[in-house]
Amino acid sequence: MVHYEYKFVRLGEGWFSVKKWARDEYPEIVAQHAKEGWRFIQIFAPGTGNYGSAKYIELIFEREIHPEDEP
Repeated sequence: MVHYEYKFVRLGEGWFSVKKWARDEYPEIVAQHAKEGWRFIQIFAPGTGNYGSAKYIELIFEREIHPEDEP
């Protein structure tokens, strides 16, 4: 049976909207996680900021857990 673990990385939380650096740098963050064996699943940007804009983005990753690695 295949098992997965998940990782959630929140970026650029601002008062009114996502900070510019997060919008510019998230591809590099995805690439770094891929090198560590994580698979990028989704980018989530809830509309909770000013005029419905996103206050942050959250990157969602998964990777397979091998039975020999489980406790």
